[in-house]
Amino acid sequence: MSFSDIPVDVGPVYEGERIRAKQMYVELGGPKIEKHFELVRVKQPKEIKDGQVTIYGPDLKDMKEGERYPIGILVEVAGEELEEDLEAVFERRVHEFCNFVNGIMHLNQRYTNWIRLSKAAYEKGFNTLDLLGKVLIRLYKAELPIIKQAQVTFYTDPKDIEKPYDMAMEIYNKRDERARTIHDEDVDMFYGCVLCQSFAPTHACCITPDRTSLCGSINWFDARAAAKVDPKGPIYEVPPKECLDELAGEYTGVNEMIKKRSLGEIDRIFLYSGMEFPHTSCGCFEAIDFYIPEVNGHGIVDRNYGSVAINGLPFSAMANQTGGGKQMPGFNGVSIQYIVSPKYQQYDGGIETIVWMPKAVKDRVGDFLPQDLVGKIATEEEVQDLAQLKEYLQEVNHPIVETWAEMLEEEEEEEEYEAEGAMVPMGTVGMTIPGAGGVGGFKIILKNCKVHAEAIIIKKIDSKGKRKK
Repeated sequence: MSFSDIPVDVGPVYEGERIRAKQMYVELGGPKIEKHFELVRVKQPKEIKDGQVTIYGPDLKDMKEGERYPIGILVEVAGEELEEDLEAVFERRVHEFCNFVNGIMHLNQRYTNWIRLSKAAYEKGFNTLDLLGKVLIRLYKAELPIIKQAQVTFYTDPKDIEKPYDMAMEIYNKRDERARTIHDEDVDMFYGCVLCQSFAPTHACCITPDRTSLCGSINWFDARAAAKVDPKGPIYEVPPKECLDELAGEYTGVNEMIKKRSLGEIDRIFLYSGMEFPHTSCGCFEAIDFYIPEVNGHGIVDRNYGSVAINGLPFSAMANQTGGGKQMPGFNGVSIQYIVSPKYQQYDGGIETIVWMPKAVKDRVGDFLPQDLVGKIATEEEVQDLAQLKEYLQEVNHPIVETWAEMLEEEEEEEEYEAEGAMVPMGTVGMTIPGAGGVGGFKIILKNCKVHAEAIIIKKIDSKGKRKK
């Protein structure tokens, strides 16, 4: 396979390349564009014109530097051994193959795909999507030999993209609907995926019937088909083995997998918890589940939400905390499909702990949540800050309110411990941060979190700085 006619280098060495705003020539898709997608369809050979690349809308050379445009990528493939179950798996490889191109950064998937082209690549002559289409076709046929024919269509015009976008959304929904028909206890094999390791070296997705991949694009059926076709590929079997904790979703096989794939960095995962030994997060997750200590509940924000979440942070800020393969209690990358799973963070209290989410997400998943709970979950339309959230939850009698009395008792116990000079119990750390001159200040209580420090320095505040009573 040769790329001698491509003006920039192509190869896996460029995976993980970051292109910042100042370095980019144009941006395709992303959170500021309404409609964008990438989709792979299996077709009959007679429906494919092998090697053909079609562009509907402005090409790269017709775009203005620094601007943003829609992007739809439709890859159609044919081959005797191909089946529909493989479409989502092939689709996820768009992410990998685009990132093989020096000067292209591809993030996310499905309807959240996001591409940046660097100024350097454009200046070298990478000025048409025809070149990207040729790269994709060659890589698909070389990396996946069961694909015998392929053609690629790009959509960059807001009007031209509407019809194929609606088609893509319909297909995504059908896949998700099928994924909801089985559960973890119905199968004896889970699957792993390391397609995002170029961006998150210690991350490996564990895909089960109740936990779709964090990117939302690969469910258990898709992973099973991929592992069958390419057993040594990036999607592979993970025998669950012994279940150590059914509520937490801890399995010896999953722990062994993550220890191996993270090169020993992480050795324990609770599949159904965002607070204790949570699943690692990549960077392509559809949404973030975040803990809100003020109400002892969980919020969810998706990457399409353009404002700050109820905790005062935008998706981008939380994503920086969550992604990269870290195991971050209180910030957990999730797929939208996982939100409606009966196993959703069940170790932490499950679906009834959800107290806030954007209206767009609520509209999408509302039909699959307990109907007596849906109206009690706040959105940006009902509340704008944490004080309003707390009042709202009380007004609608959200189930989380019942946990507040227990929280108050715990805080009172902590105060008693401190008054007696005793050590604070494991799992809760209290500290007082003094104000200017040691006067006043505020106390921080860290619950259910891990603190790693090489040293703790405690300095006595000069008593001369205190006010006389």
